[in-house]
Amino acid sequence: MYRVGILTASDKGAAGQREDLSAEAIREIIARLGWRVDVYRIVPDDTEAIKEALVGMADRDGVDLILTTGGTGFSPRDNTPEATRAVIQKEVPGIPEVMRAESLKKTPRAMLSRAAAGIRHRTLIINLPGSRKAVVECLEAIIESLPHGLDILTGQDGECAGHQNNRKI
Repeated sequence: MYRVGILTASDKGAAGQREDLSAEAIREIIARLGWRVDVYRIVPDDTEAIKEALVGMADRDGVDLILTTGGTGFSPRDNTPEATRAVIQKEVPGIPEVMRAESLKKTPRAMLSRAAAGIRHRTLIINLPGSRKAVVECLEAIIESLPHGLDILTGQDGECAGHQNNRKI
């Protein structure tokens, strides 16, 4: 079982003016997998606030996986990818590439996503879009491969070569 953190970047959500439906979608998928959401935070679309929350969740709270929602578009207040890149040590470009590729099957606007993913110490951080529908589509596209990556990252498995992911989720 993995310990998960959810971080929502939303000015309106942080001000209590919008219900956080995207985080709820993440919770539903995580629960279905039997994983545990240990930390949930909602912050304004401010680079420093996002960075601070990511560092706190990874370093202090020690979650294995942080799923962010919101702040990946073109708005001047969309800062999540920049904040993520500022706190990670290693990028994992394949994750957002898969999310964009799968989303492109549904909408040409998927190419406008600036989502990032990467590793901070022993925590995987993945940026998801801000809408509930897009969160579900993107998370469903990557979720099958996450257990193997998290096993390697957290030291539960030390082998990548020769492994087939036969786990059914």
